[in-house]
Amino acid sequence: MNHRFLRAGFVVVIFTVFLSGATPSAHAGHCSLVNTAGKYGFTLTGVVILSTGPVPIAAVGRAVLEADGNVSGAEARSVGGGYADETFSGAYTVNTDCTGTATLQFFESGILVRTSVLSVVFDNNQREIRMVQKSLTLPNNVALPVVITVEARKMFSEED
Repeated sequence: MNHRFLRAGFVVVIFTVFLSGATPSAHAGHCSLVNTAGKYGFTLTGVVILSTGPVPIAAVGRAVLEADGNVSGAEARSVGGGYADETFSGAYTVNTDCTGTATLQFFESGILVRTSVLSVVFDNNQREIRMVQKSLTLPNNVALPVVITVEARKMFSEED
């Protein structure tokens, strides 16, 4: 009779350990503003499509994503060989499936030069971001077609 209670107790312990081990992985797949917040380094590449033809664009920079959905940062960019240092600020959203959007305003010497809207996907346990630019609008409301992608990684492992 003691064997039966011992065996039943062992089965309950094993089942409890199994359930407790499964629970964290069920929640690990959900993204949030809090979990994506941090400092990121990024690379941007693509083309801006002008009436005269496509113009290559590239940039590297640093972005700070806040847990309240605000974004700020700076980038060094080249468009068709023309270099500029820019700052940016805006907002981002994150869905539980790790997709989202970002709307950013870019400035040169404090003057607005464009507004960009990006589709984003967080991956690698919310340590990396992949983006594609949906739109680029100049301050005079002229929209330019673009094909631009961005890849970003958290800069510090203690933010995991």
